[in-house]
Amino acid sequence: MLSVNWDVSPVIFNIGSFQLRYYGVLFIIGFYLGYYMFRHFFRRENKPLELLDTLLWTLMICTIVGARLGHVLFYQPDYYLANPLEILKVWHGGLASHGGTIAIMIGMWWFVKKYGRKHNFGYIWLLDRLAVATAFAAMFIRLGNLMNSEIYGHETSLPWGFVFLQNGETVAKHPTQLYEALAYLCTGVILWCIYKYALPKIKEGLLLGIFFIG
Repeated sequence: MLSVNWDVSPVIFNIGSFQLRYYGVLFIIGFYLGYYMFRHFFRRENKPLELLDTLLWTLMICTIVGARLGHVLFYQPDYYLANPLEILKVWHGGLASHGGTIAIMIGMWWFVKKYGRKHNFGYIWLLDRLAVATAFAAMFIRLGNLMNSEIYGHETSLPWGFVFLQNGETVAKHPTQLYEALAYLCTGVILWCIYKYALPKIKEGLLLGIFFIG
């Protein structure tokens, strides 16, 4: 049976106890790509570029804190209540994307409340543009999941199944990380094209709606 033997170490290199991992590198790449996309959005629509650093830090903090708390509350609340210091050890793994999404929605509400009226933008305006950037950032995060050999699917006989040898697997499983990364990429390209070529014609909220449906 054809399959891909996936035996990639999640660690790029070690310096003492410090590990540089593919997941972390891809996570940061996704955020900085989003930063440069937002710089394009702000320039095109005459918004102050000095807000971008605050926006980036708000997004990063909300993503990490929300994703961590999402994992703690949704998946292992009993363990973390018994071991509360483990909540802070993000490097041990355990981030839930839906927790990050909830925190980002709250963080963007704060950002708009603080800066939106002064600079003439609203909550849905910001989320529309965030949807475009998030699609591409999420693609990189799912590729990081692939490098970690995590969140893959059930057994498959399809020729693109992956045998995740790092986890001791012996049969091919669906590489659901790649499926989702591809879906995010396609969604991101569609949203980017709509923004680039049809922005004056579309209604507010369309990009966000397409993102969630996609």
